[in-house]
Amino acid sequence: MDNYSKKERTVKGKHIGLRGGVLLLICVIIELVLRFVFGFCDAVLYQPSEAYEYIAQPNQYRYRFFSHINCNSYSQRSEEPDFGKTIVLGLGDSVIFGGTMIDQNAIATTLFSTETGMQMLNISSGSWGPDNCAAYLREKGTFGARIMILVCSSHDAYDLMSHVPVVGIFPNYPNKQYKVAIWEAVDRYMMPKVRRLVNKAQLVDPDTQVVKQSNDGGVVNKSAMFNSGFDQLAEIARENNIPFLIYLHPEIGEIVNSGYKDGGRLIIEWAKDNNVPLFQELMMGVKVDMYRDVIHFNEKGQRLMADNLIKIIKRLN
Repeated sequence: MDNYSKKERTVKGKHIGLRGGVLLLICVIIELVLRFVFGFCDAVLYQPSEAYEYIAQPNQYRYRFFSHINCNSYSQRSEEPDFGKTIVLGLGDSVIFGGTMIDQNAIATTLFSTETGMQMLNISSGSWGPDNCAAYLREKGTFGARIMILVCSSHDAYDLMSHVPVVGIFPNYPNKQYKVAIWEAVDRYMMPKVRRLVNKAQLVDPDTQVVKQSNDGGVVNKSAMFNSGFDQLAEIARENNIPFLIYLHPEIGEIVNSGYKDGGRLIIEWAKDNNVPLFQELMMGVKVDMYRDVIHFNEKGQRLMADNLIKIIKRLN
């Protein structure tokens, strides 16, 4: 009996060891797939700013969800400024930034730069408003630009800087990489969904708030003042003798309703009163199938925006 028990324990031990080895192998395979196929542990990192709230950290070269995301030494989603070329400042939020779902070569500013011989610097970040953009230019300068163009949406009329900390607090604004890809998948993507189910009032990051507001019918804080960044950008353009243009990007609901919301109409009115050329994307071929959510473009939308920006800028030259 003792010999039989020993043999039985040995067999069980081998089975347990085999299962443990298989489980470990599966975890290693999942870890490698998450890292090298999907780009986990290689997120775009952010840093806070007293002037413009937050921005991508400089000198980043990331691969994330099948897309490459590069940020130069000025935290722009562009190559280093080439002062031998005509420089155009492309200003805005996550619409022009493109997000991590769009490859560097497919965003509108890269397409513009590749196809015109000019260089459009992508100066943007998620949920930035005109005041963020103006604060960035006040700190960094205008890079010898010949033209400034602001890509904005109706909500930007009221999207004022709050300087509420987001970097290292909200999942979309990390300041350091996860060490383990499996843990990033669980902690960054699975757990927030569980927490939202348990606590529906949970705070969400600024860019997600914009999408949520659009889904809820575009409710914004209309008691807030009109964003002073529009005036600030116009002033910076005058000080540097740079033409300043606005490209008004619609949400899906505005395409369906064939018109901009109150905020968009206010922006159009401001541009008219201040003699700032404004181009309404609603009238420039935009369609619902060009979006990946209610406000952000997919690659087809980025292609349209690039084509429109090329036409607009070429008219000025």
